[in-house]
Amino acid sequence: MEEIITKITEFKGLEPIGAAIAIGLGAIGPALGIGLLASKAMEALGRNPEAADAIRQNMILAIAFAEAIAIYALVVAVIILFV
Repeated sequence: MEEIITKITEFKGLEPIGAAIAIGLGAIGPALGIGLLASKAMEALGRNPEAADAIRQNMILAIAFAEAIAIYALVVAVIILFV
């Protein structure tokens, strides 16, 4: 157990790199998801403009859920950086 702790403390200077990788990779998925959501919402609005209110409401809700994943990645990056 003591050897593991010693090896972990050897990598003390790599926290910024780990945090950057965590937020970078964690933001790719939500960014792609939000782009696809907006694209499909615009297609739906073009096909059925009368349903704009329902489409907008569902799109905003889905974007909020996708953005939550990016916020989780940000929290992980902050934990890596400061803890």
